[in-house]
Amino acid sequence: MPFNRPIPKTQQQRSKFASSIASLAEAEKMIQISVLLPSSAFVGWLIGAGLDKLFHQTWITLVGILFGGISGIVYVVRMVVTSGAKPGGGAGSNSDNSGPQTGTRK
Repeated sequence: MPFNRPIPKTQQQRSKFASSIASLAEAEKMIQISVLLPSSAFVGWLIGAGLDKLFHQTWITLVGILFGGISGIVYVVRMVVTSGAKPGGGAGSNSDNSGPQTGTRK
């Protein structure tokens, strides 16, 4: 007989379950950020080392590490900006940006 999670009986149990899922999702985002930054610098280092060997230079590895680190930071900032805009809504939460702009304001 497979194990199935029982259906919560009260609203408090449901909200506790939903909050635990939300906290797991937040932890997953933090783990993704903590893995993304070093891995992007590592990939930049690998590409730079490969280009160093290909072109018989010694400085391209440093450029690869810098490029990888900067690209990782840009991705993290982009992720934070998009995740910050979704749940709260901010000042323009009542506006609908899904269609084409007509040029008139309400």
